[in-house]
Amino acid sequence: MKRRKAVFSLAGVVGLTAASFVPSAHATETAAGAATEACSTIAGSVTPAGAQTAVTVTAGMPPTITTPAPLGPSVFPAGQVRLSSTFEGEANPAGTTRSGYAVVGDALYSRSYNFNAGIDETSRIGGGWSNFTAFEVSHFEQGKTWHWMAYALRNDGTLFRWTVGGGWRSAGSAPGFAAVKSMALISKTPTYDTFLANTRGGALYTIRIPITSPMKPIVTPVRTKTWQGFETMIASKCGNYGTLLLGIDKDTGSGYVYAVGHTNGMSTVINSFGKVNGTFPDPVYYRWGVVWYLDPLNGD
Repeated sequence: MKRRKAVFSLAGVVGLTAASFVPSAHATETAAGAATEACSTIAGSVTPAGAQTAVTVTAGMPPTITTPAPLGPSVFPAGQVRLSSTFEGEANPAGTTRSGYAVVGDALYSRSYNFNAGIDETSRIGGGWSNFTAFEVSHFEQGKTWHWMAYALRNDGTLFRWTVGGGWRSAGSAPGFAAVKSMALISKTPTYDTFLANTRGGALYTIRIPITSPMKPIVTPVRTKTWQGFETMIASKCGNYGTLLLGIDKDTGSGYVYAVGHTNGMSTVINSFGKVNGTFPDPVYYRWGVVWYLDPLNGD
């Protein structure tokens, strides 16, 4: 199967000045039972020097973390990356081709590289990104059914969506998300994408976004308190219908791991594995995934 190519363009967007918030607590959950498998997630980071790294975080008591593995030389300008989407790793005979998106300063870029194969591509998509606080891309394919959507949260609480593939086009927006602190993609399906989001007030919600137009997110509470401590959340598939969730508190460099059952509002089962026995010192974290058609997320 060949990777689809796209030509990108993006009009500038404007927003309000972001405020700074300090978390007051960490989420706590009582383990509802033993994990049936040692699920793990690969967390990526961008270092202050602009290099990418990878660590494997594995559920356990306590959760464990591998030594950060540098992935070659710096691939971004030092100290300028603000946000990152999931990055995909696609194996080929010359090594792994890594690709994704990052907000660097005020602009959004696509980045793809495999130095062994002579691939080193950076494409500027557009400016006006200083006021955005979250960004992610959902790339789904199942047979002849597929969608490629980008989502971004502006600091005035507006959630934007674009279609990617065959050109970058606006696919709607929705207000009302000013309380959201971070978002993690937990589901990609033929008909909708779903994010798990925490708020500054401590609540945890699912945000299900049907791919139909107009854009009408469906917000469902999962928990009402104690989740305000995380500036970044990273989600990976765990079991057939669950999610392994890593929450990162940037103020302390701490990470906490949870097994989240298939989401069902306030009845969603969340098992806490506690604090990771390592630190997360870098300014930007994101998920490392495999190429999109081998990357299921079905937590909702």
